[in-house]
Amino acid sequence: MRPPQDSVVSRRWFLDRMAWVTTAAAGGAAVLPGTAWGRETTREYLRDMPEPRPLQVLDDLTELTLAETVSLVRRGTVTPEELVRAHVARIERYDHAYQAYAARPSLDALLETAGTEPTDGDRAALRGVCLAPKDNVYTSDLLTEGGSLVYEGFQPDYDATVVATMRAAGGLVVGKAQMGNLAGGRAQVYGTTTPTTRNAWTPDDVEYSPAGSSSGTGTAVAARMAVAGLGTQTGGSVVGPGNAQGLTCIKPTFGRISLHGVIPLSYTRDHIGPMARTALDAAILLQVLAHPDPNDPRTLGLPPAPNYVQAATPFPGDRPAVRWPTRIGIAPGWLEPEDERVAELRRSFVRELEAMGNVRVVGEVTLPEQWEELTSPPLGGSHGDPTAFFIEPLRRDVRLFGDRLPRFLNGMLQSADTYVKVQQARMLLLHRIQTQLFNQCDVLLTQGSGAFDGTGMPVLCMPIGFGTEPRTGKTVPRGVNLAAPPFGEERLFAVAAAWQARTDHHTVRPEDPVG
Repeated sequence: MRPPQDSVVSRRWFLDRMAWVTTAAAGGAAVLPGTAWGRETTREYLRDMPEPRPLQVLDDLTELTLAETVSLVRRGTVTPEELVRAHVARIERYDHAYQAYAARPSLDALLETAGTEPTDGDRAALRGVCLAPKDNVYTSDLLTEGGSLVYEGFQPDYDATVVATMRAAGGLVVGKAQMGNLAGGRAQVYGTTTPTTRNAWTPDDVEYSPAGSSSGTGTAVAARMAVAGLGTQTGGSVVGPGNAQGLTCIKPTFGRISLHGVIPLSYTRDHIGPMARTALDAAILLQVLAHPDPNDPRTLGLPPAPNYVQAATPFPGDRPAVRWPTRIGIAPGWLEPEDERVAELRRSFVRELEAMGNVRVVGEVTLPEQWEELTSPPLGGSHGDPTAFFIEPLRRDVRLFGDRLPRFLNGMLQSADTYVKVQQARMLLLHRIQTQLFNQCDVLLTQGSGAFDGTGMPVLCMPIGFGTEPRTGKTVPRGVNLAAPPFGEERLFAVAAAWQARTDHHTVRPEDPVG
């Protein structure tokens, strides 16, 4: 069996590469060090898909996972047009309660697209799959407003690379998902602090957050108004909504997915992340999107994308093990949260991991030197990065930024030496995570993702059970974050696949809104 990619790619090479990316942020572009890409077709990776559930056991087609959708469309059991009608019907029935979508195409336009043969016939891996990209991702046929008055009425004249790739593979954009103002916080009415998108588990409770800033995508997928979607993450904005709404999401290694045609926040921290219901679904979407893009130099020169689909397929038998021998570490304090129900779920999760084949739970790890200093303000975070992209709108009318204005003004007030120190701290943190943290484990159970966002390492979230929201007494999902070294997506998928083969938390869906 071939080894996972994180065990064969030089960590020193990744450190050097990220240093080049930091240079490119100042220079506008750079030739990044790396090797030529190679790639098998996604069709080959999808050759051995698990058997889908019989349609008779489903209430409607929106219950199908992405993997099941792919299999059934290929067999001719269901058509893309049937899938479109089912999802649009559900959106029209319930989105007044969820408020997940900012813009949607007409049913006629979707049906016309669904009946068209995908342009990328060899890799038509997403034929009929109904998708919800976040509203900071360019779409030539729909507004892209970034949840903000800054982009109100903006209509791109081209698709972002990720959207063009999904569409070429037969994917169908059923709507643009609402998001936090310029990718900050939960979705709100533009220019105000009035929340819009609701958590799919509490649609009648505006106070219980769907999390952000990929709020709408999280709700659309959890509420079965899309099979999967795309979020963006600069500081937890994919895994936050994923954990809040019982989803399985992956924020891959920096550069693995093109950011061309995505409203930016940070040249060195932004990531696109698949948001789905299962590890296999997230892996399929990543498999389609993980390719070089000449329009985004951050994607060039990376090692070839491995077989994520295989990594996310349970292995082997009735009590699946993790595909590769994997050491799992625990961040200090992770097993001792304030919420006792969360603590109970985490302890149970660790016990289940210990029972899996090929897993060794090594216990609490020792964090790298100066961890708090390097991961907290002023050194931790993107700080002045976002301001550079928004100088002209700031000069035009600061009122357009609403509650995000302090964040962007802060970047204008920072000195050059502070900015340089932030970049130096990021490289030091990356070096220490690779040499001092991931020498103790291959996968880390961690509370937050910030340290791994700034250093470009992959993070996966998935549900591990349910708890009670104390204010209302409602049952809501509880999730976990797993981090890995650069190009460690395979290990994350393998752990998630083994867990999800043994449990059913990821299959539980929220009840529909009343009325």
